[in-house]
Amino acid sequence: VIIGSLAISGILVFFIVPLTIVFLIYLTNILFLIYQRNNELKADPLSDVWNSVRKTIARFWDLYARIWHGYELHGVENLPEGPGILVYYHGAIPIDYLYFLSRLFLWKKRLCLSVADNFVFRLPGLKLLLAVTGVIPGTREECLVALKNGYLVSISPGGVREALFSDESYQLMWGNRKGFAQVALEAKVPIIPMYTQNVREGYRMFKERRFFRQLYESTRLPFTPPYGGLPVKFRTYIGKPIPYDPNITTEELVEKVCKDKFLFSFQTKTAVQALISKHQTIPGNMWKALLERFDKCRK
Repeated sequence: VIIGSLAISGILVFFIVPLTIVFLIYLTNILFLIYQRNNELKADPLSDVWNSVRKTIARFWDLYARIWHGYELHGVENLPEGPGILVYYHGAIPIDYLYFLSRLFLWKKRLCLSVADNFVFRLPGLKLLLAVTGVIPGTREECLVALKNGYLVSISPGGVREALFSDESYQLMWGNRKGFAQVALEAKVPIIPMYTQNVREGYRMFKERRFFRQLYESTRLPFTPPYGGLPVKFRTYIGKPIPYDPNITTEELVEKVCKDKFLFSFQTKTAVQALISKHQTIPGNMWKALLERFDKCRK
């Protein structure tokens, strides 16, 4: 009995915060449904009639972000006034991205449409939440329409694979994905890199990955359970935009997105990796990230 109780307690410690986040997400969807029913809304989920409830939900998640992760957002001035594509590193649980969306809406009253993996749209009971918060499939047509309508569109080229199989080394797992670059060319919009400090220290995946990697590659479903939930410091950094260049090819644009100059011109790095290198201790350390909650001097 004692051993069983300790085992259950250990499991709860590992998974209680991720499960709480899942609960809160479904609770958010319920609040949207109540608002829709009480106001008999049939309007486009992206229309301004939803802004009052969006603001309420954004305040809730922003409060959660402040309390649990001491969340900070830097570099909002780097976002274009018009459309653009945000490219970001995908944590084990992209709760930092939800924090970003909430604060962006509170500060700028802007919606950023989010490209999500197909499995997200198969999750039960989240249809209205996905629609009102602007989660869209990653098709070229959907993204071009969103950009044409003046929205910011965000995408993580590493996607679920990066979420599941990257680790505290913060390795980017983009593979050969360059569809976002083609969309940027066609829409003639800038690309903006983004990264959240300590996102892997907040939530991680288990080290034994071979079985789960094979399972993911065969099913494209994320069976690997995340764990963690320590209230480590989260800071999201938005980098300088990479402007549209009418003379650049798709391959060159991908290379430009992936490469940023060091102090010396002959050294290059990826724009996202440059943010990681500048703001992240590698390999990451949970306890150091936790202590950063008390670091009042760092900006």
